[in-house]
Formats: sequence, C-alpha cells, structure tokens
Amino acid sequence: MGVILSVELETKNPIDMKYAEEVSNKLNRLLEKNYDAEKNYKFAAENVKSPALKAFFNERAQERYDFGHELKSEIRNFGETPDKGSSIKGDVHRSWMNLKTNLSSNKEEAILEESVRGEKAAVEEYNDVLNDENLPPSTENILMKQRNAITAALNKVKSLEIQAAEK
Repeated sequence: MGVILSVELETKNPIDMKYAEEVSNKLNRLLEKNYDAEKNYKFAAENVKSPALKAFFNERAQERYDFGHELKSEIRNFGETPDKGSSIKGDVHRSWMNLKTNLSSNKEEAILEESVRGEKAAVEEYNDVLNDENLPPSTENILMKQRNAITAALNKVKSLEIQAAEK
C-alpha cells in the first residue's frame, strides 16, 4: 500500500491580505509619528540647558527609537514594508517648536508645552488604532505597552511644565 502525499499550494485569502494591509497602514502611521517624536525629543534635548531635562528628552528619544523598531517588526509580521521617514507635518512641528522657543522668554517651558501637545496627539493616535477590535493580541499588546509608556511620559512632561512655569 503506497502513501499518497498531497501538497497544498498556500493561497492567501484576499480578505486577510486586505486586513493585513489596513493594519500595516495604521502601524506605519504610528511608526511615522514615532520617527517624528524621536526627532522632536532630540531637538528638545539640544535646546534646553537643564541637565535633567536633557536626560529626560534623550531618554524619550531613545524610547521612541525603540518603539519604531518594534513597530517595524510588527509591520513585517503582516507581510508589509515599514515606512522609512518622518512626516512633513513633523518637520513643520519642529520648525514651529524652534520658532516658538526662540521667541519665548522661557525656552524650556515652551519646549515642554509643545511636548505635551505632541504626546497628547500620540496617545489619541494609539487609541484610534487600539479601537480596532480585530487587532491580533500580539499587536494589541505592543501598542498598549507603547501607549502606556507615552501616557507616563505625558504625565511627566505635564509635571515638568508646571515646574518650569513656576520658575
């Protein structure tokens, strides 16, 4: 009695492919925002005098760099290609931040104010993606961890902003 081997050709369901592309597009938008946030934090670190603020901003820049790598990996897991750069909107925001800090009498307070604004927007963007009830648990866990870290950074930036305003 011979053994018959059957080989199934792997076919991808077009609905699954479309969903993978949709999720990857959302993740790429978050990736772009993390590229922007990383650059913004580096800019902030270069434009404050306080060693504690420099360290804080450099830590946030590194954190966003790390988030970017996690998102790239997740995008690849969906069979898609990660985006490569920051957004025009992010470039404009950095220009605005530069102008605002140069015109402000308290540069650190102005930078912290812009950081609060950026982090609030980031939390909202993560929440928008997390509202997708069909996200795979691995993707949801990554995004929740990142969103929670951004929320913690937002709370820290808010307290630093209050301290800077009181000076």
